Amino acid sequence: MSTTATTLAVIVLVLIVIAAVTTAIGRRRRSVELRRRFGPEYDRAVAEQPSRRAAERDLRGRAQRHDSLALRDLDPNQRRAYADRWQRTQAHFVEEPEAATREADELVTQVMADRGYPVDDFDTRAEELSVEHAETLVHYREAHEINKVNERGQASTEQLRQALMHYRALFADLLGERPAAGKA
Repeated sequence: MSTTATTLAVIVLVLIVIAAVTTAIGRRRRSVELRRRFGPEYDRAVAEQPSRRAAERDLRGRAQRHDSLALRDLDPNQRRAYADRWQRTQAHFVEEPEAATREADELVTQVMADRGYPVDDFDTRAEELSVEHAETLVHYREAHEINKVNERGQASTEQLRQALMHYRALFADLLGERPAAGKA
């Protein structure tokens, strides 16, 4: 092989290595960004999908769909009205925990609808919430599971109390407030 051909081969090889390293760094950076943005939902998506690449594609799709939503903040009067309704639901728990848990689910769904989230089914709601409310989404998933047990009439009062606390975490996040630690 001539010196020119050898030099050309080395240059091509170096360019291929640079391209591979650049691609790997870019992929890693996107993964880190998705993990930061989606928090625990990133790990959940990776566990549910056949590959990390498929999970990341799903999460990027969620972000794109979310960006196309016409989301809005609640005005102070709406927030106050919802906070009052939450207080009534919470007070109702003492007399009828099963009904109050269903009310909490309905209230969270209404807040989501008023904010502009699609509310057709739980999976759609969870996917859309995962983009901006990833940290409290785990609470919503837990509350939803307990509420399904409640619908079958099999939830204990302690489970219903836990569900109410989980709903409260997401409810507060949707209203733009943070509940006091341990407060339902």
